[in-house]
Amino acid sequence: MSDNVYKTLEITGSSKNSIEEAVETAIARSAQSVHNMRWFEVSDIRGHIADECIDYWQVTVKLGITLDPPA
Repeated sequence: MSDNVYKTLEITGSSKNSIEEAVETAIARSAQSVHNMRWFEVSDIRGHIADECIDYWQVTVKLGITLDPPA
């Protein structure tokens, strides 16, 4: 096992279609500015109701990233 150091980031994604798409949106957007992502954990799921129907899903995701080694 290597001597990695990890950091956890908490982000929230949303989707009108599904919980899975909300997670995928959150991870895809994070990948534009965060590198070394290793794992994710869904920590909260909620949604918005409009006209007695689900309007959109909102999912809080914890991302585990490996920190860069010292120079």
